[in-house]
Amino acid sequence: MTQTEIIDRIKQLKKEKNAIILAHYYTRPEVQDIADYLGDSLGLSQMAGTTEADIIVFCGVHFMAETASIISPNKKVLIPAEGAGCSLAEGVSGYDLREWKKANPDGLIVSYVNTTAEVKAYTDYCCTSSNALKIVQSLPKDKKILFVPDKNLGAYIQKVTGREMEIWNGDCCVHNKIDTQMVLDKLEEYPDADVLIHPESSCSHDDRILNHPRAFMYSTAGIIKHAKESPKQRFIIATELETIHKLQADNPTKEFIPIHPKTICGQMKKVTLEKVLEALEKEQYEVRLPEDLKEKAWLPIQRMLDLS
Repeated sequence: MTQTEIIDRIKQLKKEKNAIILAHYYTRPEVQDIADYLGDSLGLSQMAGTTEADIIVFCGVHFMAETASIISPNKKVLIPAEGAGCSLAEGVSGYDLREWKKANPDGLIVSYVNTTAEVKAYTDYCCTSSNALKIVQSLPKDKKILFVPDKNLGAYIQKVTGREMEIWNGDCCVHNKIDTQMVLDKLEEYPDADVLIHPESSCSHDDRILNHPRAFMYSTAGIIKHAKESPKQRFIIATELETIHKLQADNPTKEFIPIHPKTICGQMKKVTLEKVLEALEKEQYEVRLPEDLKEKAWLPIQRMLDLS
C-alpha cells in the first residue's frame, strides 16, 4: 500500500470503529499528521479522559498507553508499537517505592508521569513537566518528599521551588545528553535566538542556564507556546527532534534549530503508519491492567489532573 492508501484506510477504520488517534510530539511527522490530538504527556492524559471514542490508539510509548487505560477504564486502549519503552519508566519499580515507604511512612512520593502503572500505584502524586512545579509547591512543607524517577527534572524543581527533596537517580536517555556547554555554545553561535529547553535536560538546574536571559525551561507544550507567541524569528530547540515538525507547522516563517541532530527517541520512532493501521485493523496490543492496580494508580493521576 502507498502512504496515501494507508492514511485513507486509517481514516475509514476510525469512523467504522469510533476510534481516536492520540500522538505525542516525539513521534514521526507522518504519525503526528494523522493524529486527532497531538500533545505532551499532560495534554494526552487530559484528552484520554474526555474522549467519547470507543477505541484509543495511543501513538507513544508504553507507560503513556497505560496511563490512558487507567484514566479511561471503559475504553479499549491500543498501542501500535508494543515494545516501545522509556528509560525513565524502566528506571524505578514498585518494589523501590514500597521499600522507601517502609523507611519513610509519613513521606510523600511524587512520580513523574513517565513511570509504569505499578509505580503509580505506590505514588501519592503524579506530575508532568507542565505541572510539576505547581504540584510540589502545593505539598505540606513538613513532609519528606521522594521525587522519581528523573534526577534532572527533580533537581530543576528543587532549584526553582527551594523545596528539599530526595531525588531518584534516573534520566531520559535523550534529554540527559543536553548539557550546559551544548546550550552555551548555541547561545553564542546564534545571538538572536532563544533557547527553549525541556527540564529533563541535564542543564536544567545550572544557574548559568536558568539565569540566562535567552534560555527558557518548558514542557514540550510550553516550548510550542513560547515559539508561537514570541516576536523572535529564530529558536534553538533543546528537546526531542520531532517537536520541530509541530513548531514549523505552527510557525512557517520562523526558524527552528535542533540543539543537536541526534536528540532522537528511538522508542517513539517504533510507531509507524503501518503499525497504526495494523493496530486498528486487528485491534491488537490492547493495554490491559489488573483492576486493583488501576484503582490504586488512578488516585495520584487524578490528583495530577485536578492540580493542572
